[in-house]
Amino acid sequence: MIRLVLAGSAAALALTTMSASAQSVQMPGWAPVDGTLLDVSAEGSSTRVPDLAIIQAGVTTQAATASEAMAQNAARMARVLAALRKAGIAERDVQTARLSLSPQYKYEQNQPPVLTGYQAGNQVTVRFRDIGRTGGILDALVAQGATDISGPNLTLDSPDQAMDEARTDAVAKARARAELYAKASGLRVERILSISESGSPAMPMPMVSSFRVRAEAADTQVVAGETKLTVNLSVRFLLN
Repeated sequence: MIRLVLAGSAAALALTTMSASAQSVQMPGWAPVDGTLLDVSAEGSSTRVPDLAIIQAGVTTQAATASEAMAQNAARMARVLAALRKAGIAERDVQTARLSLSPQYKYEQNQPPVLTGYQAGNQVTVRFRDIGRTGGILDALVAQGATDISGPNLTLDSPDQAMDEARTDAVAKARARAELYAKASGLRVERILSISESGSPAMPMPMVSSFRVRAEAADTQVVAGETKLTVNLSVRFLLN
């Protein structure tokens, strides 16, 4: 048996050649095959304009006692939640992400810590289904007492179709590379023996685009751009 390894910048390739008299390769779940096995790794992608913005918003308060810190926090958070409801954000799109209460100390050199009060926190995850309104709503939350805002994570509400396009793209790239290596080796691609999708799909990443969504009458601006989704496949070909 002769083993020849070929390496490419876009894919890792392993080429195994067997003579007619050599023992056929036996793989679990497969019948023995004669020929050349070619393994190709390929990445496929597709792009979409995101239609969902996910943002963390919350309130942090400090007071002399734990109960006072919690009470102040609850009052301010109630105003924040009311602002979300007034803006038309559905209950299903608001979820508590973190609740916290911790003592606060003053530290001085060579002195024991001195308790100065308590800090309370409440943070929610908010899904904005109209990205164009995100900036204005965030400004309204700040006006109602929100002190902690982070994000946005711009993504797709239903990514299945885009992911399937990425898979189709990955298979096409894998086959094109297989045809290239087969031709260079004086062989032809007979068929695909296996396809495996490695790992989990990557989180959508924002890309710079001329498409912009701006919230009207708001100081805060959210730019949608494009989202790129990727899929990595390992494809095994049989060459003859």
